[in-house]
Amino acid sequence: MFSAPETDELRWFTSSRSAGNGQCVEVAVVPGVVAVRDSKDLHSPILRFDAGTWQSFVNSVRTGDLAG
Repeated sequence: MFSAPETDELRWFTSSRSAGNGQCVEVAVVPGVVAVRDSKDLHSPILRFDAGTWQSFVNSVRTGDLAG
């Protein structure tokens, strides 16, 4: 878990493909960890992924491997 001071210092961003309508996730990157949260609820729980797991997820999205 991130502590409150740590979350205040994270630099959050959304995808450049985001529609900007608040229906997004925000991502923050710190050494070795990617943090993900709901853009509509800035105080929602933060999911943490190691960098390798996150990169595998992003690659799967890009190649369409997660298309259902």
